[in-house]
Amino acid sequence: MLAKVLSSTLIGIDAYLVDVEVDIVSGLPAFSIVGLPDNAVKESKERVKAAIKNSGYSFPTKRITVNLAPADIKKEGTIFDLPMALGILKAEGIISNDSLSDYLILGELSLDGSVKSIRGALSISVCAKKLGKGLILPAVNQEEAALVNNIDVFGIKSLAELVEFLSGELEIEPCHVETAAFFNRADSAQNDLSEVKGQEQVKRALEVAAAGGHNVLMIGPPGSGKTMLARRLASILPDMTLEEAIEATKVHSVAGTLESSAVLVAERPFRAPHHTISDAGLIGGGQIPRPGEVSLSHNGILFLDEMPEFRKNVLEVLRQPLEDGKVTISRASISLTYPSTFMLVGAMNACPCGFLGVPFKDCGCSILQIQRYRNKISGPLLDRIDIHCEVPAVKFQELSGDRHGETSAEIKQRVNKARKTQDERFRGKHIFSNSRMTSRQIKKYCEIDQDSKDLLEMAIDKLGLSARAYTRILKVARTIADLEGVERLQTHHISEAIQYRTIDRPLL
Repeated sequence: MLAKVLSSTLIGIDAYLVDVEVDIVSGLPAFSIVGLPDNAVKESKERVKAAIKNSGYSFPTKRITVNLAPADIKKEGTIFDLPMALGILKAEGIISNDSLSDYLILGELSLDGSVKSIRGALSISVCAKKLGKGLILPAVNQEEAALVNNIDVFGIKSLAELVEFLSGELEIEPCHVETAAFFNRADSAQNDLSEVKGQEQVKRALEVAAAGGHNVLMIGPPGSGKTMLARRLASILPDMTLEEAIEATKVHSVAGTLESSAVLVAERPFRAPHHTISDAGLIGGGQIPRPGEVSLSHNGILFLDEMPEFRKNVLEVLRQPLEDGKVTISRASISLTYPSTFMLVGAMNACPCGFLGVPFKDCGCSILQIQRYRNKISGPLLDRIDIHCEVPAVKFQELSGDRHGETSAEIKQRVNKARKTQDERFRGKHIFSNSRMTSRQIKKYCEIDQDSKDLLEMAIDKLGLSARAYTRILKVARTIADLEGVERLQTHHISEAIQYRTIDRPLL
C-alpha cells in the first residue's frame, strides 16, 4: 500500500516541501530509502523501526521503500524520522483518516518513540504558511515555529501521541506566542559603557558607529580597554525590530546555535571568533554549506580582536559581505546565499610590540616592522571600515577616580533617535542605516558647502585617501549630523569624520 506524508528540508535559511512517499509490498523484508539521502537520513530506518516497536505498534516484515521527493535535492539531517514512521503506519492502516495531507510533519525519533528537537523550525514554519498547511513538530520547537502568525503549530512529544492526535483520540491545542514577551525577556543587565573609565573620545566614536551602523577599528596599546569597549558596544545599538529578530533567529536556528531556552534572538548578536578561525568558519562552508560567523552576526556585531593576527586570506573574504550585506557560498552541487549585514569591530595594536607612542614604554619596532604589521590589514579592507580611532592608555587619575560617564541607556536614546531619522529618510528603499547608502543617495543626502569641500580636498591630498574613503567620510558626517538633529552637513561634521581616519595618516 502507498502512503504520502508532507515534510520539509532546509536549503540555506529557507525551507522547501518534501514529499515522503512510503510503499509497502509483500516480499523479502527490506527497508530502503531513495531520493538523495545523506548518511543521517539512511540511518533513520534503524531509529524508525525501533521507535515504532517501542511505541506499541507492529513493524511490517515486508519490503518497504521510502522516496523523498523531489529526488534531485540532497536530503540531510534527522527531521524525516517522524514522517517516515507515520507513512509506514498509514500504509499499514494503523492511521485511517486522511488528515496527514493537512500538515507538514517533521521530527527526530528516539528509540523509545519520543521526539527530539530539530533545526530550522522557524524557516519550516514560514514554508508551511506559504503552502497553507498546519505544522506538526517536536514540542520543544513549537514556540519558535509559532513566531509566524496565522498558522496552526502543534507540538508533540512522542510518536504514540501523534498517532492518537491524528486518529482523533487526543486533542492538542495549537501553540500561539506573543513576540513582545520575548523582547521583554531580553537581558537588561548587560555590560554598560559607564563602567569604562576614561576613553570619552572612543565612546563618542562608538556612539557614532552605533547610530549609523558603521564599521570600527580601534588601535591602541595592550590593556587600554579595546575589548572592553567592543563588548559594551552592543549595549548602545538600536533596539531590534521584529523583522530583524526573525531574520537573525532563522540563521541561528538553521546553524543549530539557537539556545534551547531561547525562542527568538531578541538581542543583537555579538560574535567574537578566535584569530585561528579558517575562512570557511568565518564565511561558512561544508559540503552542504552552513552559516559562518559573518552570518551568525547578522544584524549584530562581528568582533575581531587582534585583527592583524588573523590569516590574510581569512580577512580578505570579509570584503564582499561587508559591501553586499550577504555572502554566497558555491559548491559543485549547490550555491547558497546567507544574509550578513553586520557591524565589523576590529581591535589591534599600533605596532608589533604594542607600545608605540605609550609614555614610559620603549618601543623597539622599526618603521619597516610597523608598516609590515599594519599591512596585514589590506587597503581595500581598511577602506570598508568607516571609523578608525585611537584608544590611548588610561591614566591613573581616570582609573582611580569616582567619575562615571554616561550610561548605555542614555547614549542609546540618542542612537535610537538618529536611527529613527534614518528610517524615515530611507523608507521603502530597503536601507536601514547611513552606512548602507549608495552613491546616488550620498549625493542626495550629503551635500556640503564650499568650506567643507576645501577641508575635504586638503585631507584627501594630505592623507592620500581613496574614493571609497571619501564616501565613508561623508557617510560618517551624515550620521554625526543626525545625532545633532541637523539636516544639512556642516564643516565641523566633516572635520570630526576626518578625525576617524587615524590609520590613513602616514607614520612619519
